[in-house]
Amino acid sequence: MAQSTSVVNPAHDETSPLLMFEHDVDSLFEHAEEREKVERSLLKKLDGRMYLLGVIYILNYIDRQNIAVARLRGFEEDLGLQGSQYATCLGIVYVGYLLTQVPSNMCLEYVGRPSMYLSSCMVLWGFVSMLTGAARSFYDALIARFCLGFVEAAFFPGALLLISKWYKRDEIGQRTAYLANGLLIANATGSILASGILEVMDNAYGIAAWRWLFFIEGALTISVAICAMYILPDFPKTSSGWLSAAEQALAIRRIQEEYTVDDSPVHPFEGLWLAISDKKVWSLATILGLHAFSSSFHIYFPTLVQTIGYDPIFTLLICVPPWLTAIVAVIIVTRHSDRSSERYWHITASMGIALVGYVVAISTMNPVVRYISFFLMTQIHAGYVCFMAWASTSVSDPPSKRASALALINTGGVLANIFVPYAWPSSWGPDYSKSFGICIFANFLTVTACWVFRRHLITLNNIAKPTVLAGRQRKEDQYQL
Repeated sequence: MAQSTSVVNPAHDETSPLLMFEHDVDSLFEHAEEREKVERSLLKKLDGRMYLLGVIYILNYIDRQNIAVARLRGFEEDLGLQGSQYATCLGIVYVGYLLTQVPSNMCLEYVGRPSMYLSSCMVLWGFVSMLTGAARSFYDALIARFCLGFVEAAFFPGALLLISKWYKRDEIGQRTAYLANGLLIANATGSILASGILEVMDNAYGIAAWRWLFFIEGALTISVAICAMYILPDFPKTSSGWLSAAEQALAIRRIQEEYTVDDSPVHPFEGLWLAISDKKVWSLATILGLHAFSSSFHIYFPTLVQTIGYDPIFTLLICVPPWLTAIVAVIIVTRHSDRSSERYWHITASMGIALVGYVVAISTMNPVVRYISFFLMTQIHAGYVCFMAWASTSVSDPPSKRASALALINTGGVLANIFVPYAWPSSWGPDYSKSFGICIFANFLTVTACWVFRRHLITLNNIAKPTVLAGRQRKEDQYQL
C-alpha cells in the first residue's frame, strides 16, 4: 500500500484517533497479550518497509565505489590521471560528506519526512553519478566526485536516525545489520553487475565501457529513489496511511519507554550543542575513524584480488565469495550480539579474525593462500555493524541531539576516509605489505579504544539513578557494553 503524502501530522491533531490512543495507551495495552499482538503487527509492517534501506545502501555504495571497477577498464588512461590523482578522486567524495552530514541530519530531524528527504537526495546522487561518466579530465572527475559526496552524505546517518526512531535497543543491532549488509551485498553483486556491464557495453555506440558503468548504475539509482518516496516510513509521529492508530501510538510509546525520551521541543542547534558537548560522541567518532583505516582494504578490493593474476572480468567474479561469507557472518554475529546485549567482545572477535587475514596476506603471494586471506579480512564488517548499533544506543534523548550525534559519529569515519586512499599507493603493490601494516596498527588501536569506551560506560551504568516510566522502575541510560 502506498504511503500517503499528506503533510498533516496526526500527532498534532487533537481529534485524531492517534492522540486518544497516545493518552490512554497503558489501558489500551493493559493485557500483555494484546500489546504483543499489536507489536508483532507493527514490526512486521515496519520491517517490510525498512528493508528498502538495505537496497538503497547497495546503490549508495555502488555509486560511490564504481570508480574502483572503472579503474580496471581504462578510467585512469582515458582521463590522463597521474601520480596520486586517482587517490584524490577517491578521497574528495568524503570532503563532501564531511561538510553535509551534520546539517543534513539536523534538517531531517526538523522536517520529519525521511521518505521524501532521503529519496530526493537519492535522485540527486544518481544524476551526479551519471555525470561522472561524462568526465573528460581529472578536474571533471574531481568536481563530480565532490558533488557526489555532498548529496550522498544524507543517506547513512539519516538511515541510522530513522532506525533509532522506531526500534528498541535489543532490536537495533539486527536492523542495522540489514542496513549495513547493503555494503557487503554491493561489494558482491556490484562486481557481478559491473562485470556484465563492462562485457556487454564495451565500446557500445563508441562509448567506453567504464562510462556506461556510471550511466547505467546512476539511472538505476534514480529509478529506485522514485519508488522509495512511496515505501520508506517517516518518523513515528509523522507517519500516516500504513499503520493503525494503535500501532502508531505503540510505536511512539516503545521509544519513550526505551530511551526516556523528553517530548518537549528542542531547537536543532541546541540539540547540536548537546551532541558536541557529549564526550561519548567524540569517543565513538574517533573509534569509527580508526576502524575506517583498519578496514580500508575494501576500497581497493578489486585491485587486491587482481594481484592473484587473473583478467579483469574474472577478477570481479571472484570478488563475490568473500563478501557473501561476510554477509552470513554479519547476520550471525549481530543476532547473537542483540540477544546477549553485548557489543565489545563481538567487535573484538570480528576484528581479530580480520587481523589474521592481514598477517596472512603480508606473509605470502601464493594465489590460493592470499585468496583465503580475503575471506578472513571481510569478517571485520561484522564488528563494524555491531559498533554502529552500539553507537546508536549510546546516545539518546532529546531526539535533536541524537540526530546530530549520529551524524557527528559518522563524520569520524568520513574524515578518515579522506586520507585512507593514500595508504594504498600503486607503488606499494603488488603485495601491499605496508598498507596491510597500517591496517594492523589501526586494528589494534580500534580494539583498545573500544575497551576504554566500554570501561567508561560501565562507570556511567554504576552511577545511573533509578527512574520510573509507564509504571516500571529501571535505571536510566543503562548502556550496552
